[in-house]
Amino acid sequence: MKTSGNTILVSGGGSGIGLALAQRWHDAGNTVIITGRNAAKLESAVAGRTNMHAAPLDVTDPGAIKAFAAAIVAKFPALNVLVNNAGIMGYEDATAARDLSSAEDTVVTNLLGPIRLIDALVDHLAAQADSAIVNVTSGLAFVPLPKAPTYSATKAALHSYTQALRVQLEGKVELIELAPPAVRTDLTPGQSTREGYMPLDDFADEVMALFAQEPTPPEILVQNVLPLRNAEANGNVDAVLGMLAAL
Repeated sequence: MKTSGNTILVSGGGSGIGLALAQRWHDAGNTVIITGRNAAKLESAVAGRTNMHAAPLDVTDPGAIKAFAAAIVAKFPALNVLVNNAGIMGYEDATAARDLSSAEDTVVTNLLGPIRLIDALVDHLAAQADSAIVNVTSGLAFVPLPKAPTYSATKAALHSYTQALRVQLEGKVELIELAPPAVRTDLTPGQSTREGYMPLDDFADEVMALFAQEPTPPEILVQNVLPLRNAEANGNVDAVLGMLAAL
């Protein structure tokens, strides 16, 4: 993936990891479009930044995704990079029958959202030079957080989906997976100040350094996520799972 001269669409770009990376890509000389459901937050994020644009989108609405894709390609025909970052995370008690609406929302947002957005833009991206899709998963794709089973499962599924598309789209669109560790954002209550979590700016800086490598690694993995990513290869999944269960 080129480091500059791209036109990049970042879903969930109004806050957290999405915003931090969107601003750094913009600073590096890219045109950046950020999406999200909160139009006011998006407008605040792009204020004072030429060539950074706000485009509201609800990734849980398949009809809205199709209409959005058509409009965004018409407005930004040079669009060549899609970053699927929008996601939600909730803690669940699955020890008894429960209301599954939160779990279902997580699947729709974290898994169907990226699948639908890729589908809506893949023909356009495949026709562009230097095109790429970046799917933001999680270290929890490799070892789940027991109290967030659906979130972990959606990220594991997106990891698998990315691997499969990398093969299908070889020579047409570059597929990159970004798997963050626990980062200080507002993804869950209190997470932005939680001890032991990686500061957002430190994470974003390390990610940008990895994107600058040539060739771009197929998996963008900061040092903090390697214990999760390599747990199976190292034969210590049970130990890492136990550590996560104690959180």
